[in-house]
Amino acid sequence: MKKFTCIILIGCTALRCASAADASNGKEGARAETSTIEPKNKSSFAMGESGRNPFWPIGWKPATKLSASTNEQAGPQILATSFLVSSIVLDPDAKFAIVNGKTMQEGQVFGLQMGNQTYQITVKAIEDGRVVLMRRDEEILVPLRRR
Repeated sequence: MKKFTCIILIGCTALRCASAADASNGKEGARAETSTIEPKNKSSFAMGESGRNPFWPIGWKPATKLSASTNEQAGPQILATSFLVSSIVLDPDAKFAIVNGKTMQEGQVFGLQMGNQTYQITVKAIEDGRVVLMRRDEEILVPLRRR
């Protein structure tokens, strides 16, 4: 019992000493907080034109921006044989067609890769048995390929 009482007295004395030390440090700390801290060097970030945005996912590349004068004005005429329409769905709510293995809807724009050029193609209309595509002012009628 004597050991227990002795431990409690030593603990209380240690707590009083610690609280007294904190009170004296608190007054000095309050004075120190009023002064401002100035950094020696300020950091900055400037990304070059060919730089990669660090917030993009790893391996992701942005779509290349093609100028209209280079991409759309030049190039050969695109034939209907460049496209494969394998399925057409005519629903009262929406019309869908599978063009070159991708599901397309009316008004959707997609790119056709021919060589090193990419041509912008728009799905103008999906009709029974064919799909009407647009490039510039040119209509391309692509029939449904049946087996």
